[in-house]
Amino acid sequence: MSELKEKIVSEIKKIYDPEIPVNIYELGLIYKIEIDDKNKVEVEMTLTSPNCPVAESLPKMVKDNILSVEGVSDVDLKLVWSPPWTKDKMSEAAKLELNL
Repeated sequence: MSELKEKIVSEIKKIYDPEIPVNIYELGLIYKIEIDDKNKVEVEMTLTSPNCPVAESLPKMVKDNILSVEGVSDVDLKLVWSPPWTKDKMSEAAKLELNL
């Protein structure tokens, strides 16, 4: 993983789902992070459900955190619903944290 991508992932890991005490990266809500040669970051993310109470604020928080990373020129964040999020997308660390 590139150094810039590591910094981006580190910033994303500071954001927690309000209903589950695990960061959104370990929850598997981030489907894609790509960085082009101009350091524009393309992110695809989802939410645990379309009715998630933070559907408005969480994507903005992710975008703002990534924009705060030194070297990032822009962020194109897409909220996607396919494939739908399931507990299978969670990291082993997240499953352990939640005793799953």
